[in-house]
Amino acid sequence: MGYRVNASVIFDMIFMVVGGLAIFLLGMNNMSSGMQAIAGDRLRQLISAVTNNRFMAIAVGFLVTGIIQSSSITSVMVVGFVNVGVMTLTQAIGVILGADIGTTVTGWILALDIGKYGLPLLGVAGLTFLFAKKEGLRYTALMIMGIGMIFFGLELMKNGFKPIREIPEFLALFARFTPGTFGGLMLCLLTGAFVTAVVQSSSASVGIVMGMAATGVLKFDTSVALVLGMNIGTTVTALLASIGTTTNAKRTAYGHTITKIIGVLWVLPFFPLFLSIVVYLTGNDPGTIRIENGAESYPYIVHSIAIAHTIFNIANVVLFTPFIHPFTRLLEKIAPEKPFQEQPRLTRYDIRMLDTPSLIIEQSRREILHMGERIILMFDHLQKILHDENHDKDAAKMIFQYEEELDTMQKEISIFLVDTIPSDITHEQVREAQSQLRIADEYESISDHITTILKLHLKLDMAKIHLTSEKHDDMLKLHERVVKYFFLVHQSIEKRHPEELTKIYAEGNTITHHFRELRSDHLERLSRKKLDPLMSVCYMNMLNAYRTIKDQVQNVAEVLAGEKQR
Repeated sequence: MGYRVNASVIFDMIFMVVGGLAIFLLGMNNMSSGMQAIAGDRLRQLISAVTNNRFMAIAVGFLVTGIIQSSSITSVMVVGFVNVGVMTLTQAIGVILGADIGTTVTGWILALDIGKYGLPLLGVAGLTFLFAKKEGLRYTALMIMGIGMIFFGLELMKNGFKPIREIPEFLALFARFTPGTFGGLMLCLLTGAFVTAVVQSSSASVGIVMGMAATGVLKFDTSVALVLGMNIGTTVTALLASIGTTTNAKRTAYGHTITKIIGVLWVLPFFPLFLSIVVYLTGNDPGTIRIENGAESYPYIVHSIAIAHTIFNIANVVLFTPFIHPFTRLLEKIAPEKPFQEQPRLTRYDIRMLDTPSLIIEQSRREILHMGERIILMFDHLQKILHDENHDKDAAKMIFQYEEELDTMQKEISIFLVDTIPSDITHEQVREAQSQLRIADEYESISDHITTILKLHLKLDMAKIHLTSEKHDDMLKLHERVVKYFFLVHQSIEKRHPEELTKIYAEGNTITHHFRELRSDHLERLSRKKLDPLMSVCYMNMLNAYRTIKDQVQNVAEVLAGEKQR
């Protein structure tokens, strides 16, 4: 009979713990989605603020992780940014160190003793989310609903763990996890690392430990040892994200793992002292028992675990910060460059980047800037070719190469944004994503027309036909005006300050007028003098290509002006 009772208790415990864990994880996801939607623009500004200043990078990592409430998402995001060339290795190491501190915020949220309010919070926020019409209110409700689910899920897990104290077999099993010996300490570390690697969320695994500790199943020293191991286990997510990426992205993932392992190694010899410091800072004995309604609870142990988690990560960041640059050089030796040239941008599409849709929009904006830089280079090479009849053939090859690269970049930007638009992002972010799709398409078309002009010039060159000096000069002047027009609009994207539409229209109309003058002059010459048919056709097609480029640049300007007026 006792066996049946124990079996029933075990099944009830498993269902409650698994259900609580699922609600907890859904809460983390909802809270993260809500925070990203509310603070999406701030997230993008933070990522844009990352520089080679180590302290700035650390601050950005802390703030971003504090907002999205997941160091795993931050680490995957950083690996993705390094993979596509948006972030350098030095910047990435700084951001990841900051993320290590940011992830401790979740522990402090869990340490708040408001688990009993989780379900009411979930109910009120859930109803608000379902019936609210204002977008800002709905995403705020989604964030609060996530917080309610976190507390409710944690409360379910705590209640699920309580029967363990009545089952001697389980108590005997957990009694083995005692960090009193070196072997026991290593067992706790490895167990914590394994659980987090499986769950793929250090916040969830820390929540499980806090739930078990709050009910007395785990002692304080065991809980801290498990949490230290979980700090290593959380790096598995970044390692998985680095599979198939560039060498720099792999270095970033390796750096994340190495910093955690070294951090745990320096704590091991001083583990008892580390615990004493935590107890001193807590001001209360984590083993203190309180009796409420006939049930035992440990009111200080959860706070003590949160303090231990925070102290460990802050100390680790302080330890590594002075050595970020030497550490970067060490990673370069651990993962040396490959003998072939790697494509640094948009060569791998990592679906896990969809966990941060607002940052994908920022990444695609940067890739559009890269497309613009390629177009400016194409214009420069084309100008050299038009200016010098005996041009370097490598310039023509570069134009064709850039045109192919822009085709690839436009396709992959589309993949990013089309998959991002259905995500939990605001209407404003949806409009921006749609605008970026339009701009990327226009930029790719501009590269096609630059290539068309080159082909027409090469056709004349192969036929040994040359434009008259007057037409040659006219073509160069038109080229310069179109390039300046493109640069004016492209700077608007870079500076996030679109020029006034009236100014852009005025410049565009001037170019159109110039085109019409050249066309009329050419047609008039045809009526007075016989010109080579091939030269005439190629010249007119080149003029038409420049006008089309002007129209496409103006389309981009209208998109930007539309964003500003919204």
